[in-house]
Amino acid sequence: MVLLHVKRGDESQFLLQAPGSTELEELTVQVARVYNGRLKVQRLCSEMEELAEHGIFLPPNMQGLTDDQIEELKLKDEWGEKCVPSGGAVFKKDDIGRRNGQAPNEKMKQVLKKTIEEAKAIISKKQVEAGVCVTMEMVKDALDQLRGAVMIVYPMGLPPYDPIRMEFENKEDLSGTQAGLSVIKESEAQLWWAAKELRRTKKLSDYVGKNEKTKIIAKIQQRLEENDDDACLNSPWADNTALKRHFHGVKDIKWRPR
Repeated sequence: MVLLHVKRGDESQFLLQAPGSTELEELTVQVARVYNGRLKVQRLCSEMEELAEHGIFLPPNMQGLTDDQIEELKLKDEWGEKCVPSGGAVFKKDDIGRRNGQAPNEKMKQVLKKTIEEAKAIISKKQVEAGVCVTMEMVKDALDQLRGAVMIVYPMGLPPYDPIRMEFENKEDLSGTQAGLSVIKESEAQLWWAAKELRRTKKLSDYVGKNEKTKIIAKIQQRLEENDDDACLNSPWADNTALKRHFHGVKDIKWRPR
């Protein structure tokens, strides 16, 4: 099995194994799924930490309003009355006004916190240092653990607009967010190794040879638009010979990897 150390830019992400005979179409999608899956786990952990501290999401039309404004506008958090944590709630105001302040009690809070830490460990970048490969099955296991913890603490479920529920239902809207910029569409993912794009029409062995004990550093990125000069310059392999030919008429370009 060829060992891929997957990076984005210069930042280490995870290890993944694949036979040299693997079609790069399949491998690129596999890498993108694990990469995006890890991001999903991270987003959920972040939101679940807030859930443990401040309870469920407020309705969008109530977020950021003061108590006086809510009363003046006669707004009501109907889902807040349904989605009560097991064992009752403890009030802890959310200063930024996103969540309703009806936090789980200490016992239920620890259920969430413990599960969050376990899920983070599964997809941690420290797995690279430990020589542990991350698979899609491991990502799904982390997601299942998080889902289970939420069901224990909130047996009545979460509001349909709560980002945690939306993530579990794959309905998350990341448009216009920093988190959305990190996601790479499977259809637009590219793998690069040694300043070469690993083209989807070929096999992994076409680039790394037949040695199944090979270890490579593979960089994942979003596919560049053909006419996007800025995107080309921001490629993780901006010293690529093909790119230099493309810009052969442009002076004073400093070619350097990101």
